[in-house]
Amino acid sequence: MGKVAVTAAVVGAAAACAAAALVVRHRMRSSGRCARAAALLKELEERCATPLGKLRQVADAMTVEMHAGLASEGGSKLKMLISYVDKLPTGDETGLFYALDLGGTNFRVLRVQLGGKEQHVVKKESKEVSIPPHLMVGGSDELFDFIASALAEFVASEGEDFHIPVGRQRELGFTFSFPVRQTSIASGTLIKWTKGFNIEGTVGEDVVAELNRAIERQCLDMRVSALVNDTIGTLAGGRYYDNDVIVGVILGTGTNAAYVERAHAIPKWHGLLPKSGEMVINMEWGNFTSSHLPMTDYDQALDTESLNPGEQIFEKLISGMYLGEILRKVLLRLANEASLFGDSVPPKLETPFILRTPVMSAMHHDNSPDLKVVGTKLKELLGIPNTSLKTRKVVVQACDIIAKRGARLAAAGIVGILKKIGHDSAAKDGGDTPRMVVAIDGGLYEHYNIFSECLRSTLKEMLGEEASASVVIKLANDGSSIGAALLAASYSQYLDVEES
Repeated sequence: MGKVAVTAAVVGAAAACAAAALVVRHRMRSSGRCARAAALLKELEERCATPLGKLRQVADAMTVEMHAGLASEGGSKLKMLISYVDKLPTGDETGLFYALDLGGTNFRVLRVQLGGKEQHVVKKESKEVSIPPHLMVGGSDELFDFIASALAEFVASEGEDFHIPVGRQRELGFTFSFPVRQTSIASGTLIKWTKGFNIEGTVGEDVVAELNRAIERQCLDMRVSALVNDTIGTLAGGRYYDNDVIVGVILGTGTNAAYVERAHAIPKWHGLLPKSGEMVINMEWGNFTSSHLPMTDYDQALDTESLNPGEQIFEKLISGMYLGEILRKVLLRLANEASLFGDSVPPKLETPFILRTPVMSAMHHDNSPDLKVVGTKLKELLGIPNTSLKTRKVVVQACDIIAKRGARLAAAGIVGILKKIGHDSAAKDGGDTPRMVVAIDGGLYEHYNIFSECLRSTLKEMLGEEASASVVIKLANDGSSIGAALLAASYSQYLDVEES
């Protein structure tokens, strides 16, 4: 009986030791995982670092590239396209104007009744239309006939609140967000289709002429007064309400910037100088690149795997299309090398672009004590159940590093523009620094609050207290669509009649 008791005690002790060893091994392995995860995050933070000195280098590089792009065609990665917009809305515009915004698988038609300085936009109506997939790869006439038909239907629904003087044509601002070589305010040849469109017959053709012919086939008495892209529309929409708007920026799925340049500072402009002495430049800043940009292995991999390697580098670091994908690549490495989500890598985490920036934003903004939103998103989207609070904190930290790098670089880009036009420092000799407004549109800036707050604080940090006090950032919600209608008003064929 004694032997049995001793044996049992020995067995029990051995089992206890084995269990204790398992616990120790588990803790050591867990500790090792945590240490590896911390090391990977530290490496990410160091590679994404944007200290003030580096941001100034990025801003200076942006300014240098702007000069080069204005000097000659192909002189820079920045296209610095001449928009032929040499007069922006003043707020005095009156009458009924239409806009068509074509930039993806949907297009938008809009009408505004303008009431001048006192009333501004009296009434506005819009409608969104989906483009059937077969028209995105069909013939040019078929696509533009579909668009013109929807436009005619929209015009037919005009209510009594909208009125146009007898004998006048309706005028349309056309926002066309595809690569175009613009030849005048109301003409431009298509360079190439993007975003899933592939209609060979339109490449090299004037897209305004294509639309005007389709409008005529609908027997609709309307003409295109202005061809613009969404960034110039944002600038025009901002200027309508605030005469100090001088820069327009899009921070959404993609990114771009446009600004008002002095016409004599554009060496590649060979036409007559406009009466205003100014010209809006479409920078196409998404294609900016510099050795000073803080690139990581994740960014290099994203670029290599993209449809346009070596192109749109700035866009790939700061825009909504890519921030979520950078986060996915970081989490995948953490899963592989630090077993962040357990012993196996979640299969869904290997799917490119499964983690969209709005999801990243929702996780980043999670203020709950247990980071419940993070846990729910990981479970619903990636099939990762039962994540620990420690794991969720790692995810939020990765979001923070990636988003703030993007916001700080976007701010540096804006400072580069201000530097080019001489608005990056306080007035000398104690004079007043002129007020300057940057109009920003896009879902990334509008909805990702941590991103937009970081952008604004970085501008202040870079410009200093005194200079930043005169720089105002305004959200120009829906600016691109209404901006096109406002530019149709600015370039109306009836302006001379009204002024005489």
